[in-house]
Amino acid sequence: MAELAAFLATVHGYVQGVNFRYFVERNAGALELKGYVRNLSDGRSVEVYAEGKKERLDELLGLLNSGPPRARVDRVDVNWSGYSGRFNHFGVRY
Repeated sequence: MAELAAFLATVHGYVQGVNFRYFVERNAGALELKGYVRNLSDGRSVEVYAEGKKERLDELLGLLNSGPPRARVDRVDVNWSGYSGRFNHFGVRY
């Protein structure tokens, strides 16, 4: 059985106004992950909470470090935690 895990990541850089949230939503959904993505009020970062299979979370982290074509990712801060099972889909929060 695959290991389940979760992470809370903050992506810093030019990541707002470049379809970053939708990029994350689309890829997380394709990886069958659950959670959310949202812009933070500083105007320069995005928060991502994702949970599911550990190897798929690792794939999403790789994507967060590159982002969509118009984005520029300076760094990704990530904190791992245990799987909670409290989400039933992956979506954009406003």
